[in-house]
Amino acid sequence: MADGTSPALAGVQRTLAVAVGAFVFYTAATGPFEGLIQRAVFLALVTCLGFALFPLGGGRPWRPVGLAVDLALAGIAVAACGYVVWNFETIMGSLPWATTLDTVLTIGLVAAVLELGRRTVGLIFPVLVIAGLAYALFGDVLPGALHHRGFDAAFVTETVFLGDLGIWGMLTGVAATIIAAFVLFGALLLHTGGGQTFMDFAMRIGGRQPGGAAKIATIASGLFGMISGSAVANVATTGNFTIPMMVRLGYPRPFAAAVEAVASTGGQIAPPIMGAAAFVMAEILGMSYWTIILGAILPALLFYVSVFMTVHFVAIRRDLALVPEADLPAWSVIRAPRRVLPILCALGGLGIGIYLGRSIATSAFYGIVGLLVAFVATRAGRMAPREMGGRVLSGVEDAGKGMVIIGVLLAGAQVLVSMINLTGIGVTLSSLIVAWAGDVPVLVALIVGLVCLVMGMGLPTTAAYVLVAAVLAPALTAVGVDPLAAHLFVFYFATISVITPPVCVAVFVGSGIADTNWLPAAGEAVRLAAVTYVVPFLLLLYPGMTMQGGTFDLIEAVAAGLALVIAIPALLAGADLTGHRMRDAAALLAVVVLAIWPQPATPFLALGILAALHAFGRMRRGIAA
Repeated sequence: MADGTSPALAGVQRTLAVAVGAFVFYTAATGPFEGLIQRAVFLALVTCLGFALFPLGGGRPWRPVGLAVDLALAGIAVAACGYVVWNFETIMGSLPWATTLDTVLTIGLVAAVLELGRRTVGLIFPVLVIAGLAYALFGDVLPGALHHRGFDAAFVTETVFLGDLGIWGMLTGVAATIIAAFVLFGALLLHTGGGQTFMDFAMRIGGRQPGGAAKIATIASGLFGMISGSAVANVATTGNFTIPMMVRLGYPRPFAAAVEAVASTGGQIAPPIMGAAAFVMAEILGMSYWTIILGAILPALLFYVSVFMTVHFVAIRRDLALVPEADLPAWSVIRAPRRVLPILCALGGLGIGIYLGRSIATSAFYGIVGLLVAFVATRAGRMAPREMGGRVLSGVEDAGKGMVIIGVLLAGAQVLVSMINLTGIGVTLSSLIVAWAGDVPVLVALIVGLVCLVMGMGLPTTAAYVLVAAVLAPALTAVGVDPLAAHLFVFYFATISVITPPVCVAVFVGSGIADTNWLPAAGEAVRLAAVTYVVPFLLLLYPGMTMQGGTFDLIEAVAAGLALVIAIPALLAGADLTGHRMRDAAALLAVVVLAIWPQPATPFLALGILAALHAFGRMRRGIAA
């Protein structure tokens, strides 16, 4: 939203945001409309809101031209969505041939969606979608493996617009129901006091430990990130508090920026939301949502343990300051009913909906109702009704903005996926990768991981996952990798692209807040998140990482993961264990090798070496004392 927004535009934004929130709230409570109607109405609403929130030329002399463009794009998008609503029975019942009007509406709607994608996340995403459409139309002129027979504009129109495989496909459906309901749930939770409670809790838990300010950033950003759909937005939100606190306590600015960027990114791989990708993954794989988040729990825990360990070792080596006790909130404030009850009632309502067997979206509705009831009950007499209403309205507006980004990105991603499926380019690329790697799973995984890092750069979590899942996950399943492990593997690498140079957008935002050069911050971020580049390979080596297999498989996976998240941070931070740097490095490298060597005893041997190093270090320090 541009600074200096006029009162008229602010009123339009608020009205449209409330309309989007009301639509999501109503359909979560009563159940969605027919698939095509639900998706078309949702896309029409978020498109109009998007052009109001991200006006072309806002605050500039040529704004009247931008306004004309906005109105034209919004108008044709609404017309296209209304056309689909009016004709949905014909579209779903007879799969009609495309007319000139259909082609014009398709071009207008796709142009509106991609222009909003450009305004919200930059050029990379719309360029990818346009490339997919161009490949479908002109692939017959390409040589070699990329050649296909080509499709005319009418056939592409029928695929994209006149059916439920193109822009009205599964991704748009998930965005219009489950994801939208959880975006509203999360925004209201944060704006009714949950955000401050999360921050205070993080300060109380981590503040008085070595590297306390960095640990506060890790906890707070993780909690925010678990219900946020964007690592970059998370950095911009929590980083405005945590980064200045770290800088004030003497932490190096690049380190402060890196800690916030990495912790915010970790929230995207943590259940229950996983940057909204959990719901999309469940639909793509045809698995239960609970199977997805159960499989993601252990890798997420290992990520945060590794960040904590790295911060701990760096804090000890650099003698980073603790957070003063006077700056920490009292436990009595954090545990006050007005702070705790809204969160408990929100989670309780969500749990009741799940227990009763309601849909995920309806369960989110129960959580919203519980949250709002508890918020009003605990604030009555303490807060004016106008202020309570203002907080709720702010939450709905933030939710609307989040729905715009997710809605247009998933609609655009659905267009790209439909073109990938139509042309078969995903199968072609997977076959090429398998051929290059010679059917060796580890080599296939290395190539896929590197390509995921490149393809995910500059894209939000869900859009990045959708892209790599369509193109690269089949290469892993083709060499025998379990489908859930394969999708989590590509998801993690696509997600951490936001902290991987050269297009590390989360680091860029953190560096801006810290007022430092992004390059040293990116180096610190890669070191802090080093384990995250290795943990995905454990998904391929140990079935227990995704909670599959028996009890021993789970114990083995935990042992291997713990060995890695202790050894790699200690190695990169130069931890002093035996008093001899080269001997420490050799021992820790041996632990890493044993952890990623999937033999029955090796993970336990790795933990044994770590225990011996710890005992020897304590004995050495005791003798020195």
